[in-house]
Amino acid sequence: MERRTLLAAGGGAILALGGGFLLSRPDPETGLLPGAANAQTSDGALPDVMEMVAGNPDATVEVTEYASFTCPHCASFHANQYQQIKANYIDTGKIKFVYREVYFDRPGLWASMIARCPNTTEFFFGMAELLYEKQKTWLASGDPGTIVEDLRTLAKTAGLDDAALDACLSDGPKAESLFTWYQANAERDSISSTPSFLINGEKYSNMGYDEFASVLDEKIG
Repeated sequence: MERRTLLAAGGGAILALGGGFLLSRPDPETGLLPGAANAQTSDGALPDVMEMVAGNPDATVEVTEYASFTCPHCASFHANQYQQIKANYIDTGKIKFVYREVYFDRPGLWASMIARCPNTTEFFFGMAELLYEKQKTWLASGDPGTIVEDLRTLAKTAGLDDAALDACLSDGPKAESLFTWYQANAERDSISSTPSFLINGEKYSNMGYDEFASVLDEKIG
């Protein structure tokens, strides 16, 4: 699915998630908070972004998925092809699977920050599946404040509490770091649609499981 317009309010606007984020509703036009804190830390450094990796880290075949938590085609892929790829290639250790988020909109970033809240791959992949499974529900309102509350409710079913969610959704440096990381990835790998895939560095668009498996089998040898 082509989605070239990244953010209605401009690139830096998505980063305004700093202090006070949970104390008031985002502006309905921009998604920003009044008086949002500067996203950088006091020394100007940003936290590192953890690569979310599943499967065999030493496998000779590496699959990188670029996807957005707000993309319906990504939700369909994760409900169908991904489940077979996971069972037949990831869980069996045949491939290394890397998931990288794409931020076409603010809700996609908010979902990502929640999925990365504990900063563990186990929680991330579990939360990712929940976000895709319930995508239509938490995106249904179209209202920024309601979307945040629906995301919080969903995250609590995965075991996060209000204190953890408050901390994660108020982490301005992490938001800036994630968005900067995304921009660098998208530019380097020419990502303009989701889901997109790199298989041993070669770019592929979305495809059915049989075609995906054929490519993997050929590269595995």
